Amino acid sequence: MTPPEPQSPPTARNFDPAAFFNALRSSKALGPTLSPDEVSGCEAILAACEGLPIAWAAYPLATAIVETAGTMQPIKEYGGRAYFRRMYDIEGDRPAKARELGNLTPGDGSRFCGRGYVQLTGRANYDKAGRELGLPLVDDPDLALQPAVAAKIMRRGMLEGWFTGKRLDTYLPAEASHVQFRNARRIINGLDRADEIATYAMEFQGALRAGGWK
Repeated sequence: MTPPEPQSPPTARNFDPAAFFNALRSSKALGPTLSPDEVSGCEAILAACEGLPIAWAAYPLATAIVETAGTMQPIKEYGGRAYFRRMYDIEGDRPAKARELGNLTPGDGSRFCGRGYVQLTGRANYDKAGRELGLPLVDDPDLALQPAVAAKIMRRGMLEGWFTGKRLDTYLPAEASHVQFRNARRIINGLDRADEIATYAMEFQGALRAGGWK
């Protein structure tokens, strides 16, 4: 007997990407023109956020604008080996921080520097994300620079509190206000650039609504 076809989530069935991107072009987020990298970055994040409420999909998109300096592509943390050694290595200037990050082997500070849409940093965090996603992130940390992988890390991290211990469901209902989006910044980095990200999130929420995101 042939098994039934799997049912697509409502998002996949009803969402109109063209309408979403058209709305985005007239927004404060990425308009008026969209580069191929901006489009592909949005697509990777939207794919990872499939099935989430509209505010929960808008917030990762808004976060990515700021965290990637507007490129919408995963980035590697700025700095060279000497900087990463000083900041994150067990033989650097902050051994307590290195231990907190699980960087117990000399060289881990550079090997497990920040990567992604949000900066996954430290051997322990690469190990956790790799185990959760079934990916060899410890063996190949640069996998976190692939948009699809980086987007999945961002989704799971925001939903489960990987970054600061705070989760999306603490701050955001299915549809959110500017104030609610502002407070959601605590999921990633206190209130750093929180108002800017909240403004972008409102724009993305509107564009997602125009595209029929459910």
